[in-house]
Amino acid sequence: MADLNESIVTSPPDLAAVCEYLAGCRRFGFDTEFVGEDTYHPHLCLVQVATADRLILIDPLSAGPLDVFWKLVVDPANQVIVHAGREEVRLCRLWTGQTPGNLFDLQIAAGLVGLAYPLGHGTLVSQVLGVQLTKGETLTEWRNRPLTRQQIAYAFDDVRYLLPLWQRLSAQLDELGRAEWAREEFQRLLAQASPEEPDTERWRRLRGLGALDRRKLAVVRDLYTWREETAERTNRPARAIARDDLLIEIAKRNPSRERDLQVIRGLPRRDLSAIVEVVQKARALPLEQCPVLAERDQDPSQAGLLQNLLTAVLGDFCAREQLATNLVAANYDIKLLVRDHLQRSSPLAESALTQGWRAANVLPHLQAVLDGRRRIRVADVAAEAPFAYDEHPPEPTASPSPG
Repeated sequence: MADLNESIVTSPPDLAAVCEYLAGCRRFGFDTEFVGEDTYHPHLCLVQVATADRLILIDPLSAGPLDVFWKLVVDPANQVIVHAGREEVRLCRLWTGQTPGNLFDLQIAAGLVGLAYPLGHGTLVSQVLGVQLTKGETLTEWRNRPLTRQQIAYAFDDVRYLLPLWQRLSAQLDELGRAEWAREEFQRLLAQASPEEPDTERWRRLRGLGALDRRKLAVVRDLYTWREETAERTNRPARAIARDDLLIEIAKRNPSRERDLQVIRGLPRRDLSAIVEVVQKARALPLEQCPVLAERDQDPSQAGLLQNLLTAVLGDFCAREQLATNLVAANYDIKLLVRDHLQRSSPLAESALTQGWRAANVLPHLQAVLDGRRRIRVADVAAEAPFAYDEHPPEPTASPSPG
């Protein structure tokens, strides 16, 4: 692999020149280094860029605002290559209000051509290109200046192989006829990395809600909203305002004054009055404005067996079709499929298996097994895909004998 020109951009004029150069490339890879432990919004410390002939480090701490660079990223005319780019997508949206216009994620592409998912950058480079990378700066302090030689070398290596990986993986996608599948997955990544819709009840993901009644659920919901708004306004991590478990504890205690909160270990004193105010307002809501209780899963006993069976069938299917099982479906998707089959209802739209290429290529196989139209047998215990399938129409239900 030919040596690439390496440069570090530390001034606004140099940044303008680099962006003009990138505008003419129409394809580049990029990565970011940031620190997010101490703030609500991540502190961007470095942007690494790779083109066919150059490697560039952009220092946002000295090169000035990166508005022009982010405009290049969101321009659909520019294909941007990333690896596990969820955070890069979020950073892009944070600074532009948009997501990349033409994204190619190497981690996703790898899963669509038969490699494991999710695969780390160094492992992907090793498996596809045969190059061993040294990973020694993962927890480095990127805010310090000047950067060390080790940090600079690490940063260059993080993008050095993005375009060669893209060449190999995109060629494999074309060979397998899965380029459109990849584009669909990239769009899913963009959607998942974007802020959730305002009506999405993210607070319901908290643990410990099962023991709360509707009014206490209203307290948790409103505390969660207050915490996120306070964290964003003050640029503090949400956990520094109040940990998840403390939101549940506050709702259980149902405080009416600050003194009631002072006995809770780990709750900062600075926001006690605001917390009491939120609790009082939530407690005063009419019952019909309080959240309804979540329905408990009441699946029949055979549901677990069917889920295990379908999980094995899916793993066998992915092995023979060169797909990463973890990318195709999560356990929850299998659970929904089994539940809907048992209830004789249509598969829920929230299951990934009911959408796009999965619905056309994976779902029919799983449904045929569930329906009894495709029977399974072990054909080769030593094979990566050990099952074989026999097509068989379901047997008709026996009619009751005349009595």
